[in-house]
Amino acid sequence: MPLRPVLQFPDPRLKRASKPVAKITDEIRALAQDMLEVMYDEPGIGLAAPQVGESLRLIVMDTTWTEEGSERSPIVVVNPEIVEREGEITWTEGCLSVPDFQAEVERAARVRVRGLDLEGHAYEEEAEELRAVCFQHEIDHLDGILFIDRISRLKRSLYVQKRKKALRRESEEGQGTSAPSGRAL
Repeated sequence: MPLRPVLQFPDPRLKRASKPVAKITDEIRALAQDMLEVMYDEPGIGLAAPQVGESLRLIVMDTTWTEEGSERSPIVVVNPEIVEREGEITWTEGCLSVPDFQAEVERAARVRVRGLDLEGHAYEEEAEELRAVCFQHEIDHLDGILFIDRISRLKRSLYVQKRKKALRRESEEGQGTSAPSGRAL
């Protein structure tokens, strides 16, 4: 079975707030497994369910994994929420749903996150630096917020213009061929 495509800006589904997971089922576990496969394949260190077209409060992360063949330590958090924030940090972020762009984003330097694991047990973690940034980034996705919503209007509008130009170019190149572009927009 092919991997789920990652939705990319400006897909409107990325701007919707996600619904809480009411019950952890085999379908939710399968979705989490699919998301981990997509995250490692892209490669990335985090992925939220809305990025693969599922409007559910579910995230996967692995901030220790760095490259193919390295040890993996994935986590899956159902209905995650940040219950405490502390300090400030500026981090250069990128996103699988925002291709070809990185920008500095101000975030809390430390967060406490609560949710559930895939067995329905309480999950709680206090995270710092990269891990804290990743939690905030992925939970933003669940609220319909992209990291580009947290940068200056000027930087965001320059990216939007560049992205529109790239999409037009892809569309023009795709005309006259019957093969799909492979992009989920």
